[in-house]
Amino acid sequence: MNLIGTRLHDVGEGGAGGRLLAEPAAGTSVPIIRQYLRIVMRWRYVILGATVACVLLGLIATLLMKPKYTAAVTIEIARESSKITDFQGVERDTSVADQEFYQTQYGLLRSRALSERVASQLRLIDDPKFFEKFGVSRNKPEFTIVNGRYVTSGHNARLRAAGEVLIKYLNVAPTRLSRLVDIEFTSPDPEFSAKVANAWAENFIQTNLERKIQATSYGRNLLQRQLAQLKDKLDESQRQLVSYASTQKIINLPAQPGGDGKTTAERPIVADDLAALNLALSQATADRIQAEARYEQAGKAGASTEALRNQAINYLRQKRAELAADYQRLMTQFEPEYPAAKSIQSQIDQLDRSIAREEGRVSGSLQADYREARERERALQDKVEKLKANYLDLRRRSIQYNIYQQEVDTNRALYDGLLQRFKEIGVAGGVGVNNISVVDPADAPQKPSSPRLLLNLAISLLAGLGLGTLAAFALEQIDEAIADPGEVERRLGLPLLGSVPRVEGVTPKEALLDRKSDLFDAYLAVQTNLAFTTEHGVPRSLAVTSTRPAEGKSTTSLALATTLARAQRKVILVDGDMRSPSVHHLGGVDHERGLSNFLSGEDNIETLIFTMSDLGFTAMSAGPIPPNAAELLTGNRLALLIERLLEIYDHVVIDSPPVMGLADAPLIAARVEGVIYAVESHGIRSSLVRTALGRLVSASAHIVGGVLTKFEARKAHYGYGYEYGYGYGRDGKTNKAARGG
Repeated sequence: MNLIGTRLHDVGEGGAGGRLLAEPAAGTSVPIIRQYLRIVMRWRYVILGATVACVLLGLIATLLMKPKYTAAVTIEIARESSKITDFQGVERDTSVADQEFYQTQYGLLRSRALSERVASQLRLIDDPKFFEKFGVSRNKPEFTIVNGRYVTSGHNARLRAAGEVLIKYLNVAPTRLSRLVDIEFTSPDPEFSAKVANAWAENFIQTNLERKIQATSYGRNLLQRQLAQLKDKLDESQRQLVSYASTQKIINLPAQPGGDGKTTAERPIVADDLAALNLALSQATADRIQAEARYEQAGKAGASTEALRNQAINYLRQKRAELAADYQRLMTQFEPEYPAAKSIQSQIDQLDRSIAREEGRVSGSLQADYREARERERALQDKVEKLKANYLDLRRRSIQYNIYQQEVDTNRALYDGLLQRFKEIGVAGGVGVNNISVVDPADAPQKPSSPRLLLNLAISLLAGLGLGTLAAFALEQIDEAIADPGEVERRLGLPLLGSVPRVEGVTPKEALLDRKSDLFDAYLAVQTNLAFTTEHGVPRSLAVTSTRPAEGKSTTSLALATTLARAQRKVILVDGDMRSPSVHHLGGVDHERGLSNFLSGEDNIETLIFTMSDLGFTAMSAGPIPPNAAELLTGNRLALLIERLLEIYDHVVIDSPPVMGLADAPLIAARVEGVIYAVESHGIRSSLVRTALGRLVSASAHIVGGVLTKFEARKAHYGYGYEYGYGYGRDGKTNKAARGG
């Protein structure tokens, strides 16, 4: 009982709108797609109705629409103009990735100024048919007609109105990944649409040229003023330079073109002299070093290079070598005192003296050359030092000169650059170049662009499906009816004992007498589930109740008594509804004797019961209707009755009155071992059932489970597809749930 109360509290927290968010019972998880399909199938007529209504509205609206025609002109917008000359205009070139350029062009195509220009060119401002064609209200003062013409004072207002109309029906459609743009205009007149589209493209090209020319003209005027200012600055800086050079006696050689095509900067004379003398000094130093080396080499005996290269010395040495050879031959035969040997020795000595004199003369010549080279080097070095001092002094005096020179060069460069740019802009401004061209002019369309019947019907169909689906989900959210067996446990917190189908054409008693009927099969399943509710099987004392009348509780009581009796159990069915008794009708007796008599004090039970032989159990009617049934149930007589009946019978089934509005049901539920709660499928709000269950829980009733009555599988949320009577060979007749209860 506590468990059921807790589950009732948890389910109650969800409220009426918790169906879509509620989780199925454990072990019965349902895919979300099946849940959505169930909602669609359940409310399919709502969705179908909304769809049909929207399609009909779309069809009617399409047929009532006035045909409109769209004409399109295709233009190409290049990033750069086609260059007739190499001169640049004032406007900068855009880079390849500059998307701002194209977005700017699209904005210019939709500009108000361009639309008003087209309206003026086509003379739409004073055309009443134009404003009438596009439904412009002419109740304003600017649309006043005098002598068949609009008043002149409203020209500007009509111009703005015409421009707004043209922009409203204009569409700029860039072609993806290209420089092509389609300018589309839509109107009821195909010829007028083509005329406006072509005029739009022509005026856009013309305004683009005018902007370039205006920018060029403004740039030339600005450059002209700047050129005059720079000319004055250049003249003034040149005068300062010349004046300072005269005062400081600074003389520079003019710049000259070099061999590599570059022009050398002007330079002072002192720098040229210093460079020349420095070059001469380097050469003199080299000559002095060479002379010194020859002189030092000559100081070594026989090692002088000059002596070795001297022809006279070489001749004397050759003669001496010949005489020395002759002398050696004589020495092999004669003594040194031999006259011929002495003569040859005398000649050799003479040659040695001649060789020594020649070598001395060569050595003196080398010494003289060395001294001369040294003196020349010293003289050049003195001159270079003097020129260095003069050059440093000139450098000090040239600082201010260079400042003046830099100012002159800067002013001249600026002036020359501006002058060249001024000439280029003048040439570019006189040449009409444009980066926009017409690719395909607009032709008058042959068929209307709108309305499009198939497209409108498709949109209406989608809109109808969307609205119908939204309506279905909204209805599902606010619907509190118990739609399928799974919701008995999920939404009410009751264990499901079974679901009973709705059958028609027979009474409940007749259906129960047929053991092959769907009703009997369903309650047989309920009895089977009841066997698992207690340790000893089916509770011995049972009360069957519901939230309100006509939910099937009486049928459930009768059916349970019947199934238990057919299971060879002794069963008595007690009609506990003393306000609206019904069991006596099933037995064909009256209710003059019954439950109310025992509760009033009569103890002879045998006189209060009757036998229902066709169904196989005993029954007790409600008895005479008392003034207040609740007062009879508050005592212990009901508990005493159940105790005495259980001494005779195996099971006592009480058909209890409804819970809502009455105190009888809680009083009866508190006296029995178990309570079975009947819930009508699609017949009662779940919030009302939870309230009734709460009353039973407060009365300490033990609710063993719920039975879903009058269930129709085709209306089930999750497509349970219940079918009863499998294999009995029925003729296909459809049975529906018993009425009343």
